[in-house]
Amino acid sequence: MKFVLAPDSFKESMSAAEAVAAMERGIRTVFPDAECVGLPMADGGEGTVDALVAARGGALIVAKALDALGRPRVARYGYVADERLAIIEIAAAAGIQLIDPADRDPRNASTFGVGQLITDALDRGARRFVIGLGGSATTDGGAGMLHALGARLLDANGRDLPGGGAALARLARIDLAGFDPRLFDATFEIASDVTNPLLGAEGAAAVFGPQKGADEVMVRELDAALTVYARVLAETTGYDVAGESGAGAAGGLGAAFLGCFDCRMRRGIEVVMQAAGLAVRLDGADYVFTGEGSVDAQTLRGKAPLGVAEVAARADVPVIAFAGRIGDGAEALYDHGFSVLVPIVAGISDLSQALRDGPRNLERAVATVCRLLALRASGSARPGGGASGDPLGTDEPAAR
Repeated sequence: MKFVLAPDSFKESMSAAEAVAAMERGIRTVFPDAECVGLPMADGGEGTVDALVAARGGALIVAKALDALGRPRVARYGYVADERLAIIEIAAAAGIQLIDPADRDPRNASTFGVGQLITDALDRGARRFVIGLGGSATTDGGAGMLHALGARLLDANGRDLPGGGAALARLARIDLAGFDPRLFDATFEIASDVTNPLLGAEGAAAVFGPQKGADEVMVRELDAALTVYARVLAETTGYDVAGESGAGAAGGLGAAFLGCFDCRMRRGIEVVMQAAGLAVRLDGADYVFTGEGSVDAQTLRGKAPLGVAEVAARADVPVIAFAGRIGDGAEALYDHGFSVLVPIVAGISDLSQALRDGPRNLERAVATVCRLLALRASGSARPGGGASGDPLGTDEPAAR
């Protein structure tokens, strides 16, 4: 039998690669000779670098960068030398997970470190970029990133503005004369599921600012500052991106990429699935195993398991999803390519214990499902699931 293993990470419990390993252990408990194709997934956020590096045979690069508060740190990104391809999660430098809640400062947080990672990749030879937008601590419209790449953001007196979104209220001119010329030969593929515009009630400040510590006064201040920024950016580039889908992603970083780079925005999971060659690897597969920490109605909003199920449905391969939690609305997934949803928690436990036991619980759940598949394949169990007595409730053949 052939299994394609394409889970996302189980947040705070195991990475996507660790989930693949646990799934394979469970499968081999029952089918020791099975073919297991491991394809760790991600949706543009955490885990995107690891998933694409694994899929493309790249390397993890360590580079110095400033975090959103200007503190030095060491960050990672992926690099595939023979493709001159860099894979960067902006959260590695400007991530909210790097800032203690009490220290979060949405008015002054900057994306300067993201530009430092791009520069490091350019120095290494990169001319193609996959950028995972998500998890930022910033609302500066990507101004800090542009500064790190050689742009100057100037007030009415020709003075350089300090970092952070609030300072953009005083922006009068963007000078791109010192912009790194290598960027004009580079292409950027942006992996993001956020479709918000830059400004207004659905914009970067209003929707995401409160998650980063902004109160109502700060939200209004940041939205007004981003309005000035959008106007000056349009005057500089000739391209008004304020209302573009995705311009509000990562505190407005989407606007900087759309306005200043050769850039294409795509659903994060689509970028990862294409890079991993999921559609090709499904050839001859009997089952796809996917999953993440929580499967519920939100999964339908572009999460990784949904993308996997959509591709598998086109190949007519059944999809079994495993999750630490099966939440409200999950039953709707059965209309979107999922055959079975399987909770992995074996018994009553507190959250911390469940997270620690995640890999073992996933392994056990996969082994249990495989035992059902073995019974089905042998024809020895007919408990009345699907029309043919399938214990998983499907009529798909056990093997091709």
